Amino acid sequence: MNTQKLISIILGPLLFLVFIFFSNSSIIPTEALYMIGIILWMALWWATESVPIAITSLLPIILLPITNVLEISKVTESYGHKYIFLYLGGFIIAIAIEKWNLHKRIALNIISLIGTDISKIILGFMIATAFLSMFISNTATTVMMLPIAISVINQFDFSEKRKKRFGKALMLSIAYSASIGGIATLIGTPTNLVLAGFISETYNIQITFYQWIIFGFPISFFLLFICWTYLTNFIFKFKKSDTPFGKKAIKKQLFELGKINQEEKLVLIVFLMTGLLWITRPFFIQLFIPNVDDTIIAIFGAIILFILRSKRKNRPLLKWKEAVKIPWGILLLFGGGMALAKGIEISNLGLWIANQAKLLNGLNLIVLLIIIITVVNFFTEITSNVATIAMLLPILAPIAIGLNVHPYIFLVGASIASSCAFMLPVATPPNAVVFSSGLLKIIDMIKVGFILNIFSILIISIITFFILPILWDFQVNSIPDIFLIK
Repeated sequence: MNTQKLISIILGPLLFLVFIFFSNSSIIPTEALYMIGIILWMALWWATESVPIAITSLLPIILLPITNVLEISKVTESYGHKYIFLYLGGFIIAIAIEKWNLHKRIALNIISLIGTDISKIILGFMIATAFLSMFISNTATTVMMLPIAISVINQFDFSEKRKKRFGKALMLSIAYSASIGGIATLIGTPTNLVLAGFISETYNIQITFYQWIIFGFPISFFLLFICWTYLTNFIFKFKKSDTPFGKKAIKKQLFELGKINQEEKLVLIVFLMTGLLWITRPFFIQLFIPNVDDTIIAIFGAIILFILRSKRKNRPLLKWKEAVKIPWGILLLFGGGMALAKGIEISNLGLWIANQAKLLNGLNLIVLLIIIITVVNFFTEITSNVATIAMLLPILAPIAIGLNVHPYIFLVGASIASSCAFMLPVATPPNAVVFSSGLLKIIDMIKVGFILNIFSILIISIITFFILPILWDFQVNSIPDIFLIK
């Protein structure tokens, strides 16, 4: 263990103990002080990853009951929240898509359809990557796209210098589009579900799959277009005459896949059925079955995969030993974040923060939103975006209420911003995956990623402030009673 991690491990509980021993304050309620100590402990361990993030997420199970902030049964309820099972169902469907190589077929066909010159080949990779990342882990999508991309790069029939330039552009386009695609859907990235879980747990308001996609997809679309234009017209400046014959590599890989088989067809049907039910639920499904929600649909789709069988291999489409490979740590992190939010609410720390936020009343709201989004964007370059959002949401909500601002403005803006860290290999798993190809240097990512960070901050700020209230039918400077802290 290195010195930095050792210091972090020791400093975390020490910070907590400071707030325990000095909890006699006339300014802040005792339990609220305990919560500050717990937040600082978890924030430090999450930021430094001195212990696994998922393990840090279990701390509320110990700390909230022993400080009398929340009883153990209420704490553990957070780890079984329905949004955790929504993501569980989505994970299982994604495992089946990967198991039968359906994701590769989808990606190759999109690239083959769009790609002719270099710019369009890059666009094809970006659309394929973004689309898959709407439903599948962006890490898994990037890992799958990497060998396809390298195969295309090796077909590049130009000088070594131009091939290297194309390789850098393609690697960056895959990493960035994987992060951008996840913004589009509720299950596309864990931070979206952390937000939905927090709002559900704290205010008993459900964000639906449809509600999210009508907001998230436009942001994803604009960012993807800007990223493609920026990479191919300003950073690397490819011409239409640049044709690398990369399409031959795509067609070769499609030929090797052969015709779509029965297993792929069945998984595709389940995948499309689940997506269709998610989108149409508010308008159609609930007219006949009012209690159906997105979690029920996700689990229903997952269960079907264990029932439908492959005739060719005489086995179910998915076996349990394959399904258990889902990232359980992410689910624990969801639970830890929601337990933290519950503790902040019960301890009255949220109320105290809301009262202090009134000191910011003189600051222009759009400026404050841009500041929040900028801080989150650059902070998640070096920290886990999921852990950061799990930590910040319970703090941003009472700040918004204290300023008489609808909480969605700060909460949604921060959550989307956490998916737009484009500068460093450590910022997101997709960045790390493409960096491992050896085609990029850190300075390449920093130079390109910094400008994209700025673009994303502006787009997220504008759409969140001006468009989100229209799409989700609320007023920026009006707080419904359900959000008010009792």
